[in-house]
Amino acid sequence: MSDVKKIATRESYGNALAELGAEFENLVVLDADLAAATKTGVFKKAFPDRHIDCGIAECNMMGIAAGLAATGKIPFASSFAMFAAGRAFEQVRNSIAYPQLNVKIGATHAGISVGEDGATHQCNEDIALMRTIPGMVVINPSDDVEAKAAVRAAIEHEGPVYLRFGRLAVPVINDKPDYKFELGKGVVLREGKDVTIIATGLPVSECLAAAEKLAADGIDAKVINIHTIKPLDEELVLAAAKETGKVVTVEEHSVIGGLGSAVCDVLSEKCPTKVMKIGINDTFGESGPAVELVKKYGLDADSIYAKVKEFAK
Repeated sequence: MSDVKKIATRESYGNALAELGAEFENLVVLDADLAAATKTGVFKKAFPDRHIDCGIAECNMMGIAAGLAATGKIPFASSFAMFAAGRAFEQVRNSIAYPQLNVKIGATHAGISVGEDGATHQCNEDIALMRTIPGMVVINPSDDVEAKAAVRAAIEHEGPVYLRFGRLAVPVINDKPDYKFELGKGVVLREGKDVTIIATGLPVSECLAAAEKLAADGIDAKVINIHTIKPLDEELVLAAAKETGKVVTVEEHSVIGGLGSAVCDVLSEKCPTKVMKIGINDTFGESGPAVELVKKYGLDADSIYAKVKEFAK
């Protein structure tokens, strides 16, 4: 995919905020001393009076965001996923979600692909944490097009939203005229009859590449992109499971509590199906080049191909 355009979804986040700032005058962006890394600095340059640097005080930032939402603003509280979902969990739960305030959380640098920053910053637990909060919408876009659409959808949705973005540049796969983003609706990227691959975020493009390799072996894989993990597109998941009889979930997140768990919750209750979960296997990450870590932890196309091939037999 060297000739394919690649953009980090954190870049998409910053660009989307800047583009939407003129359209939504009540849009306010908060950051925890990471505007350059989260790319909210793009919004700050365009709308300096509506950007608030809260310093390295993520818990306080969530409280400020809650207060702004209570006055009718649409605040985007931005930081690394480890801090937004981890350090500030209690404030997100009690100050934002419990009163159902209209706060959007822009969490960048999620997953193992944070790279050299290492285990302390590689948040592989945030989807699980945010899924457990009542009323919280959880979105994990797969590319630039989807990330920008997700930011708009978050603004138009009334209530708390958790948006997950990555540091590593990923291929643009949704740049098609008929692409449509809809909260709670997955997207079928490839039809297939032998096995269903349900992916979210960074691994989606890798799953498409893996599916092409599987096709060469006579295995016809259906590939589904789940950008909204909560609420999950249960109808699409159930239909795919009934069609192929085998499901593989792939995510740059712990296999505990993330997309795989959400899919299994639905299938175990409504359509018992054999499922294999591919993700981070109950372990911490480590420091290293992002691309090499993606491969080491089995989230590259070759690794996904090998696992699905064995599972589909």
